[in-house]
Amino acid sequence: MYAIIETGSKQYRVEPGAAIRVEKLPAEVGASVTFDRVLLVSGDGNVAVGAPTVAKATVTGEVVRHGRAPKVIVFKKKKRKNYRRTQGHRQDFTDVKITAVQSV
Repeated sequence: MYAIIETGSKQYRVEPGAAIRVEKLPAEVGASVTFDRVLLVSGDGNVAVGAPTVAKATVTGEVVRHGRAPKVIVFKKKKRKNYRRTQGHRQDFTDVKITAVQSV
């Protein structure tokens, strides 16, 4: 059984036991999180597609850790104008281990 969920404006294909990296969630390490924006649920040969979400379907997971991704360098330049700007960015993330997928 698997599901497609939406969190942080991104979509993820998840199944029980899978580990995913999502944008930072306001939950403590070891806490349980519930994703209720389930776009698709598939299992036992049946596929339920939501419009836009599947009613009464949830995905639960456990927060494994929080962290920050490697630095991304943003460099802007205009030729022959002596214009150069450098900026760095590190995105916060949360690692979640999926424990269950419940459908209708």
